[in-house]
Amino acid sequence: MASGEWRVDEQGIPATELTKVGVADADRVDFHSPLATHDSPLSLIADIFPSGLNGALRRWPNVETQTLSLFDKRAGLTPSWRPHWPKVPTVGLTFPLGFEFQPKPDEAAEGLKKIEPPKVAESELTERAARPTDKKVTRLKPPSDAISLEDRLFYLLQPPLQTMLAGQELIMPFEPFPYQYEGIAWLFEQKSALLADEMGLGKTMQTITAIRLLLRGGKIRRVLMVCPKPLIPNWQREFKAWAEELPLTVLEGDSVRRRMLWQMPVPVLLVNYELLVRDWADMLDDERPTFDLVVLDEAQRIKNRDSCTSETARSVPRKRSWALTGTPIENRPEEMHTLFEYIKVIPKGGSPDLRQMQRLSRDFVLRRTKDLVMKDLPPRLDREEILELTPAQKTAYMAAENDGIIHLNEMGDQATVQHVFELVLRLKQITNFDPLTGDSVKFERLAADMEEISASGGKAILFSQWTKTIDWLAERLPSECGTLIYHGGVPHKQREPILTKFKEDPNAHLLLMSYGTGAVGLNLQFAGYVFLYDRWWNPAVEDQAINRAHRIGVKNAVIVTKFICKDTIEEKIDKVLHEKRELFRAVLGDGDSSNVSLSLTASEIFGLFDLKARHGKGTKKIAPACSAPIHGGERAIPTR
Repeated sequence: MASGEWRVDEQGIPATELTKVGVADADRVDFHSPLATHDSPLSLIADIFPSGLNGALRRWPNVETQTLSLFDKRAGLTPSWRPHWPKVPTVGLTFPLGFEFQPKPDEAAEGLKKIEPPKVAESELTERAARPTDKKVTRLKPPSDAISLEDRLFYLLQPPLQTMLAGQELIMPFEPFPYQYEGIAWLFEQKSALLADEMGLGKTMQTITAIRLLLRGGKIRRVLMVCPKPLIPNWQREFKAWAEELPLTVLEGDSVRRRMLWQMPVPVLLVNYELLVRDWADMLDDERPTFDLVVLDEAQRIKNRDSCTSETARSVPRKRSWALTGTPIENRPEEMHTLFEYIKVIPKGGSPDLRQMQRLSRDFVLRRTKDLVMKDLPPRLDREEILELTPAQKTAYMAAENDGIIHLNEMGDQATVQHVFELVLRLKQITNFDPLTGDSVKFERLAADMEEISASGGKAILFSQWTKTIDWLAERLPSECGTLIYHGGVPHKQREPILTKFKEDPNAHLLLMSYGTGAVGLNLQFAGYVFLYDRWWNPAVEDQAINRAHRIGVKNAVIVTKFICKDTIEEKIDKVLHEKRELFRAVLGDGDSSNVSLSLTASEIFGLFDLKARHGKGTKKIAPACSAPIHGGERAIPTR
């Protein structure tokens, strides 16, 4: 074996060692045969791009596919799976097919009579037959904004309102008066309307009848009625009397029930102002319903443009806007701007001048007074009882007045209207009764009048701006008066039974009411006497209170007694109110007065007293810099 070579046995033992272990030459293997070799370079066989990526990334991956059949071979083309449709939750409601205005033959109402025209003497029949009839009929006129031929023909082809109401046999308690026919026709054709008839002329029945006809004609489907909370029972009663076939829904209950009622498509939904503001704020924009007609009763509630109530009422989506109020102006003419904005005849935030307001009033405001349309209505007899204070009252009054004037004089220029109001209220309360002795000349006169009224079986209403005065009177009046109390301290559930008892109980002769609670929306035409125990600041509010009794349905004259104590603050207030009443008539009519205030201004309040302040060696008269109306005066006075 050459040097440098190394042979290995197949068992891995060197050949030199095989000899030693005794391996035969024949069993030896020749290891001189060449071995097969293969060269493998140690460098990597991979392309690397300058970006650092491997070129193998460009290769498409191997994707394995498998074909599956969606159809069962045994069922032909019928799919082996079925789609699953989830069950939609539904709520079942049953609604009437329509309103039956025509009574069924088998349900003929008993005790009803057909409205007939007035009878004439037989001698006049021949003369009338020879000439065309001159009976005035009320026809519906197309609105001024009706452009399409279809809309104009709808109104022109309607029969007269008298024929419509009589021919369709719409049950009514009694035939409307001629001016009420005109009011119904006017509302029927108006999309923007402010019905401002004087209190007691039937704004409620005109509104209900117009709604009745609009629903019947298919012009509207959803109506929202908004009114003060105490008037909810009154509207329920009037709807039952004038439109008994219309389903009326009152929004009440907890928040869940109210939310459901808001979404239900009921024909007429009745809600009070407080719930409207509360629920409207809780609803999202897409949850707020849309109405064909929104009616605001006692619309002076929204006179303050920046109040939450006013903003909410103006934000309700609607196609028609009606407002009802007997006092469209309570303090100043600017209050009508908010009403005009609500009925959408002026832009948001608009402030028309007097000439523009008169033009808007001719088109969108309808106002009638009792002295013009109800000439046969029993008269209203006003009497002012000028009374002399009792000695105790006079002593307390003089002491309070002197102390108050001295205090105001000492304040000088720092005296404000609020300080004067406090003195006025204190003096007015003393004229009602002396807080120390309880003496009251007004009570003595009231007790004497009520003795006569109770003996004759009459009924009387007394108004005061203080609940404390009402409670004081109720404790001292004799039991023969059958005194009842109705003010803001009485729970709402007890108010309607009180009014029912006052009407039906022959022993209930006197109802004590506060201006704030009983001055609006109540029908008390069975009372023949009204007492104003103390005077309100605004003549319009006093008229509202008096017209609770002096309204349609009254059979006898209504006697209104206004108690005024001589040589007191009440005489001065009465003089100013007389002047304000004349201005009130001028603004609502065609007068040319502009920017007049119907409540007492700051100058007038200071003018109730001879106030002076020390100025150098002399004195000077105290008066405000301008005669701005006192907007918050009524709110500063406790009324309930």
